[in-house]
Amino acid sequence: MKNKLRNSWINFVNPFRGLLVIGSPGAGKSYFVIRHVITQHIKKGFTMFIYDFKFDDLTKIVYNTWLKHKKTAYKIKPQFFIINFDDLSRTNRCNPLDPASMFDITDAAESARTILMGLNREWIKRQGDFFVESPINFLTAIIWYLKKYRGGEFCTLPHVIEFMQLEYDKLFTLLRTEKEIEVLVNPFVSAYLRDAVEQLEGQIASAKISMARLSSPSLYYVLSGSDFTLDINDPDKPKIVCAGNNPQKIQTYGAVLSLYVNRLVKLVNKKGKMKSSLIFDEFPTIYLNNMDSLIATARSNKVSTCLGIQDASQLRKDYGRELADVIMNITGNIISGQVTGDTSKQLSERFGKIMQDRESLSINRNDTSISRSKQLESAVPASTISSLSSGEFVGMVADNPEEKIDLKTFHCEIMNDHEALANEESNYKAVPQVKPVQPAIVQRNYEQIKDDVQLIVIEEMERLLNDPASSHLIIKKG
Repeated sequence: MKNKLRNSWINFVNPFRGLLVIGSPGAGKSYFVIRHVITQHIKKGFTMFIYDFKFDDLTKIVYNTWLKHKKTAYKIKPQFFIINFDDLSRTNRCNPLDPASMFDITDAAESARTILMGLNREWIKRQGDFFVESPINFLTAIIWYLKKYRGGEFCTLPHVIEFMQLEYDKLFTLLRTEKEIEVLVNPFVSAYLRDAVEQLEGQIASAKISMARLSSPSLYYVLSGSDFTLDINDPDKPKIVCAGNNPQKIQTYGAVLSLYVNRLVKLVNKKGKMKSSLIFDEFPTIYLNNMDSLIATARSNKVSTCLGIQDASQLRKDYGRELADVIMNITGNIISGQVTGDTSKQLSERFGKIMQDRESLSINRNDTSISRSKQLESAVPASTISSLSSGEFVGMVADNPEEKIDLKTFHCEIMNDHEALANEESNYKAVPQVKPVQPAIVQRNYEQIKDDVQLIVIEEMERLLNDPASSHLIIKKG
């Protein structure tokens, strides 16, 4: 029954196998697909993290859906939190380097790698290089030092940024006192004592300069508080968290949000937790190390991932060809609007080939002949994918062993009830103010963090000077 219009559903039998939503700007990724993933998952009782690239487009949908279903869809009502660096009255505060969630030095190393790769995207393709790994080791040492100092009282990203700006004499003296990071610190101390200034600056300056870009009162205010923790799928304290970016400040905000996501994924991807949904609009604008392993392993821990991208080439530019190809190929469900070039060819190959009826007409002077045959051709040609209209999608869904799907590939137009959605949005409540924030409070917090770091230096230097067993650790040059 070809050329018939049928009402049907795109049924994600297994969202835990990952969903990739592709489409050029205007193809309808958010309006036709991602918004429905959000509303359906909240109705089904998922805890949730949403990366809202153009805050508060998705956050408004999340908040109003949560208001409507928070009492009926969950056994324990989830709390709603926002991370937003532009409007401090509409943000909660959260410390991504919460010492209680960092169990060993590898957590500090992953955090250091994520934040520096987010700030220096060209480093992603140079991992393993001496002048890439050295700044990561340096930042790892500082994070772990502050985690161990006084039980992590000052273990926040703003304190890390201020701490790494200290003079080398004081900085290396303090870092040498922590045995667990001695192996990380020794190469820097050795270079400093040998007066290998160029080598030392090459190792450290790139990290210091990159991190200094994050030194602002508003960022410090959000990053130094602890209104909530990132274990969103804790059965006793479920959460829905929206993190907002700003397209005009992608590089700065994206790096910080990458750190939030990295820490959150480590806490969420564990056994015995609630089912959770991680949704990333414009995914390439943040850097998430080991995204491929998250998709591969999260299924058994009931973690659903939804990635929105514009084109495979965009993913390759920001993540490198190898990781981009893995992410493209490892997701079980894929929905694509209009894309062109290599992406459309890649998708056409993924959807496979089917037997197509072919008819040829031959006319000569004596007679006319018609021949019919079957030929193996692309189920969805690249030319079709390149010319899809807004709201028209092709894709493939994944099933379960106990819930088989015979027809996994589709080519359809997603029919939104535009009038009903417009009416619904007209009744949306605005995302509320968390609490009023005075500029003086933000500035005072900024200055307090700087004072905290100076206090650490004074107390520790005094302790070392008064302890004969430790005085040899003090570095003095000049």
